Amino acid sequence: MFGIPLWVLACMCLLVFSGIMTVRTMRQEQTKEEKFIEREGQMYMHRMEEERKRRQSSAE
Repeated sequence: MFGIPLWVLACMCLLVFSGIMTVRTMRQEQTKEEKFIEREGQMYMHRMEEERKRRQSSAE
Protein backbone atom coordinates (compact mmCIF):
# COMPACT_ATOMS: atom_id res chain seq x y z
CA MET A 1 0.00 0.00 0.00
CA PHE A 2 1.84 3.07 -1.31
CA GLY A 3 5.13 1.39 -0.43
CA ILE A 4 4.72 2.17 3.29
CA PRO A 5 5.56 -0.70 5.62
CA LEU A 6 2.74 -2.03 7.77
CA TRP A 7 4.55 -1.23 11.02
CA VAL A 8 4.79 2.44 10.01
CA LEU A 9 1.04 2.56 9.39
CA ALA A 10 0.45 0.86 12.73
CA CYS A 11 2.65 3.43 14.49
CA MET A 12 0.80 6.28 12.79
CA CYS A 13 -2.56 4.84 13.84
CA LEU A 14 -1.38 4.38 17.42
CA LEU A 15 -0.05 7.94 17.46
CA VAL A 16 -3.40 9.33 16.33
CA PHE A 17 -5.23 7.13 18.85
CA SER A 18 -2.91 8.33 21.62
CA GLY A 19 -3.58 11.96 20.71
CA ILE A 20 -7.34 11.42 20.72
CA MET A 21 -7.21 9.72 24.11
CA THR A 22 -5.03 12.52 25.51
CA VAL A 23 -7.52 15.18 24.41
CA ARG A 24 -10.41 13.12 25.77
CA THR A 25 -8.71 12.69 29.14
CA MET A 26 -7.87 16.40 29.36
CA ARG A 27 -11.51 17.32 28.75
CA GLN A 28 -12.72 14.85 31.39
CA GLU A 29 -10.24 16.18 33.94
CA GLN A 30 -11.22 19.77 33.16
CA THR A 31 -14.92 18.94 33.65
CA LYS A 32 -14.16 17.14 36.89
CA GLU A 33 -12.09 20.08 38.14
CA GLU A 34 -14.83 22.58 37.24
CA LYS A 35 -17.39 20.53 39.18
CA PHE A 36 -15.05 20.40 42.17
CA ILE A 37 -14.49 24.16 42.06
CA GLU A 38 -18.24 24.78 41.80
CA ARG A 39 -18.91 22.52 44.80
CA GLU A 40 -16.20 24.24 46.86
CA GLY A 41 -17.67 27.63 45.94
CA GLN A 42 -21.12 26.54 47.07
CA MET A 43 -19.71 25.30 50.37
CA TYR A 44 -17.93 28.63 50.85
CA MET A 45 -21.08 30.60 50.12
CA HIS A 46 -23.02 28.41 52.56
CA ARG A 47 -20.46 29.06 55.31
CA MET A 48 -20.56 32.79 54.61
CA GLU A 49 -24.37 32.77 54.84
CA GLU A 50 -24.23 30.91 58.17
CA GLU A 51 -21.63 33.35 59.49
CA ARG A 52 -23.76 36.33 58.45
CA LYS A 53 -26.81 34.83 60.19
CA ARG A 54 -24.75 34.13 63.30
CA ARG A 55 -23.48 37.70 63.42
CA GLN A 56 -26.97 39.12 62.90
CA SER A 57 -28.40 36.98 65.69
CA SER A 58 -25.59 37.89 68.09
CA ALA A 59 -25.99 41.61 67.30
CA GLU A 60 -29.66 41.57 68.26
